[in-house]
This record gives sequence, structure tokens and C-alpha cells, in this order.
Amino acid sequence: MIYDPARANPLFGNPLKTRDDLAKAVTDLFEPLLPYFSEGGARVRLGAAGAIFDRAAADLEGFARPLWGIVPLVAGGGAFPHWDLYRRGLANGTNPAHPEYWGDLADRNQRLVELAAVGFALALVPEHIWEPLDDSEKKTVAAYLLRARELEFIDNNWKFFRVLIDLGLERVSVAFDHPKTLAYLDELEAFDLGEGWYRDGPVRRVDHYIPFAMHFYGMIYAVLAKGDEARKDRFRGRAEIFASDIRHWFGPDGAALAFGRSQTYRFAAGGFWGALAFAGVEALPWAEIKGYYMRHIRWWSAMPIADRDGVLSVGYGYPNLFMSESYNSPGSPYWALKFFLPLALPGDHPFWAAEEAPQPEFPEPVALKPAGMVAMHTPGNVVVLSSGQQHDKMLGANEKYSKFVYSTRYAFNVEADDRNFSAASFDGMLGLSDDGVHFRMRETLEEALIAGDLLYSRWRPWSDVTIETWLLPENPWHIRIHRIATPRALSTIEGGFAIERADFNADRSDVGDGRAVWYGQTDVSAIVDLSPNRRAGHAMSPIPNTNLIHAKTLLPQLRGEIGPGTTVLVTAAMALPSRENWAKALDNPPAYPRLDEVERLFREKGVQVPAFALGT
Repeated sequence: MIYDPARANPLFGNPLKTRDDLAKAVTDLFEPLLPYFSEGGARVRLGAAGAIFDRAAADLEGFARPLWGIVPLVAGGGAFPHWDLYRRGLANGTNPAHPEYWGDLADRNQRLVELAAVGFALALVPEHIWEPLDDSEKKTVAAYLLRARELEFIDNNWKFFRVLIDLGLERVSVAFDHPKTLAYLDELEAFDLGEGWYRDGPVRRVDHYIPFAMHFYGMIYAVLAKGDEARKDRFRGRAEIFASDIRHWFGPDGAALAFGRSQTYRFAAGGFWGALAFAGVEALPWAEIKGYYMRHIRWWSAMPIADRDGVLSVGYGYPNLFMSESYNSPGSPYWALKFFLPLALPGDHPFWAAEEAPQPEFPEPVALKPAGMVAMHTPGNVVVLSSGQQHDKMLGANEKYSKFVYSTRYAFNVEADDRNFSAASFDGMLGLSDDGVHFRMRETLEEALIAGDLLYSRWRPWSDVTIETWLLPENPWHIRIHRIATPRALSTIEGGFAIERADFNADRSDVGDGRAVWYGQTDVSAIVDLSPNRRAGHAMSPIPNTNLIHAKTLLPQLRGEIGPGTTVLVTAAMALPSRENWAKALDNPPAYPRLDEVERLFREKGVQVPAFALGT
């Protein structure tokens, strides 16, 4: 039998239209894990690949993360027949004398992350996971959780994990010192950037941790915490404001913007919409919230995201370790089950009763000032220009945070070989080399500004090379202006959008002086040089498995050389589905912009991007 990756997806064939469909989805996602539970129930080992933490912590991850879906399913009246397995595992995993003990706790340790799911379960469904335990088991579990909450959590969204553990302990009447809880809550609120956005710690970036962690846990606290009404109102109020911005990270087909780290958590990105419902925050009409929520899970139901046995893989649109993080174990993807939080709500809740509404139309660019982004809604896609954020301590950080443009339809490529300049993608990016082998691209920034719907950044690929980049929306195109000051000659490659590649070389390309176009079976992608001295067009076939959505892609590029001194490169890029009027757009690229006028606008109206200002 030929392997059908779509059928391996546990969501395959589920219409995902109703609350009952989503309840079935939780069960279907969990059941492939049953063969991998240890005899004592505490360990779930799903593969041989490793992470930066030890195997016991990874096995705990496999045990705990499914609870994010199981708990709301049961809280809302759904059936889950394996509570005996979870109770046994919880008792054994926290028992130092048991062979399946999860291991001793320590500061900033992965176990602290996973115990938040246990706290969530204790808080919401103690009758299933706590009350049937005997007194000795309760004492053992409580001791482990109390030890965890005394330790140091990383200075970012991790601080919510102590809060969640404490919500569970409070629900089951285990005493603890509340000042530590309040201290972390106060520190979390200090991450508020304004306009509904948070920072995820003292860092110069925002990403999906803002919706699926900071806001998500804040909404849980707003519902489950006793008292603290003013803080809970602030959490709800920020989420209400944030919804109007984060909707521009979702395409009309339900795809989320692939941007930043931890993309393997997949449909956790849609958990924000469910958290609004859970907390009763009608930030948009319920019909619109439900539309964003349901379209998202349906998009994922068509993707080959599981292995042959139905276990979710590390990867994004398909199994892919190129884009994974050092902290991704085989159990990591099950944070995706955070998506199912609104199953805790009754079926007559306005969220479930609403008819899905389509995404509204946004004909004009939308500035997302706190993030330093500008969103353009194009047919079947949302294109997001980015002034540049940064994360310089992880694999693929440049690609995940520092490209000029991201897309819900085309995602992005990661570079597979940093010693092969001519084979690099540089989709949505400008790559430079001074030896024809190694290369640099935008990474960390010296400055990031926004002026209306225009963006600016200054960056140094080498200490003696300065590049200023301006980004201008021209729907469906966007324009990139680069002013490069270099003391030596450099080779350059700049890429457009990566689109899916067909088998049997069925796609065709058109390249020439200052222009490259790929005509794929589903999409057309083009890049045009608007500079006076035009670069050469190049039809690139990137290294397989480098794009997050498609294993094989096509990419138009511009390639050229620049000499010592100051050079200005001006680029226009766009991509459209083949069913759209791409020919008209291709025949009408943007005009060469007046750089002096753009500079004047930034002198008069440019302000520092709040996300970039972090830590200054």
C-alpha cells in the first residue's frame, strides 16, 4: 500500500465544523499515543531524537502535553476513558522511589514547563486526576509540585507556569505561599508593550508566544483565579485589543503566519481564538472569532503532519528537523492541543452557537506598530513586511525572525548549508558573500523604525558593512530598498517567495536581465529589479525540505555584484495563486521609488519599533 501522508493525519476526514467534531479530534489525536505509554503510565516516548533536556523530561513532555486537550474535553462533558492511566502515571512520575520517576527538579528546568499542564488539570478537573488518588499518592504529587513552584523559572512566559501550578494546588486545597505567585504575575505584567502586545521576556522580538502563551495563560488565569479582579480585567482588556492586530497573522484559508520559533506547535497558534471564548472576551463578533478558529484547524487537517502511526511529527507542514529547535523532543508537538480550550464551554455558549463568518476584507495595508510589521491582504494570502526582530541564539534565527517578508501561504525557507552561497534560498531576504562560499544576511539590528505603513532598519552583516533597508507595501507587490556601504566587493543574492514545485519538471520559468518568474502549478512568484544597474534573474530550485510548508519549492532570485562604496538596490517581489489575475500584476510592477522622499518621511514621522526597543 502506498503511504498517504494525509491519511496519517488523525484529523483527516473530520469536517471540523462543530463542537462534536472537535471533541472527536482530541480523541483521534490522543489515541495514537497509547502504545507508547510506559507500563507505569508516567513516561511517553515517541521517538529516538533528542532535545537539550534529558530523556525523562522528554518522556514527561509526552505524558503532560496531551492534557491541554483532554482536560477541556472532559471539563465540557466529553468522555475520556484513560484517566486511570494518567492517575497512575502522575503518582509514579512524582515518586522518587518508582522506576518511572520523572527526575529531580531544578531551576529553569523543562519539567517546570510540563507541570503547568498538571496544574491546569488539577484546577479544572480534580475529580478525575486528583480525588481518586489515595492519601499517600496525593502527598507525593503535592510535594513534587510544591518543590517545582519554589524554583526559578525563565524570565519570559515560563513565569505563567508557576501561576498555573498554583491554580491547581489551590483548587485541591494544598497550601503554598501566595506572594511568590503574585510576584511572578507582577513581573509578567511588566512585559506589557501596549496596544495589547507583550514582550516574551527582556528580548527584542515578538512572535506566536504572545497569542498562544502570554494571552492564552492570561485568559486561563482570568477564569480560574479567585479574586484579583483588577488584574483579570487587565488581561481581558489587553486580549480584546490584541485580537484586532493578531487577526492579520491569519490567512483567509485559516493558515497562520509562519514566523518565529516553535513552529512545530502548529495549531497552538489558533489557541488564542479559543482562549477568548473560554474567558468570555468578545473581542470581535463571535462569528468572526469562530471563523478564525475553525478555519485554522481545518487548514491543518489537510497537512501531512503525522508519522505513519498517526503520531504528530516534529516539523511544520510535514516532518522536518531542519526547522526544529534544540528544545523540541518527539513529544513537543502536542502543545498543539492547547487549541481545544473552548471545549470546556457548554454547547450553548455564544461562541459555539455562532455561525462562522469569513475573514473581513482589508484593501489597505495594516500597520502592526508594536511588532514593527505591515500586513497586506492579497488573494489567498496575508503578506507581512517586517522591520526586523532578532533572536541570535538558535538554529535558523535569521530566517525565523529577520527576513523582510513573511507569508501565511508561502511560509519561509531555512538555509540548509551555510557554506554554499550559490545554493542558498534567501527567500524574502538579501544574502551577501565576500568569498563566494560563506554568506551573511540580516540578523541583529542597530535600528528599527516604522512610519505609517513603511518600515526601516539598519543592520551590519559584517562590522565594516552597513545596510539600510526600507520596506514599502504596493499590493500585491512590495518594494525593498537597500543602501549598502561596503569597503570591498560583495556578491549578492535576493529572493522572492518560495512556491510549491511539481514533479516531472512540470513548472516553467522566465529569467532575464533584472527579472525572474516561476510559473508553478498552483502559484506564480516573481522578483523584479527596479535598480538602474540591474541584477541577473535566476530561477532557483532550493534544497529539498527547507520550506516549512512544501518539501520541494521554486524560488525566483536576483543575483549580482557590487563594488566598494555605496550602492542602492531596489527590488519588487510578489506571488499570487495561479487562479488569480497574476498576469496583470506581472505586467505592472511598481515604479522606482523616490528614496529622498522616503527618507524625509522617516525623518518627520519615523518612530522606534516597540518590539525592537526591548532591553534598551
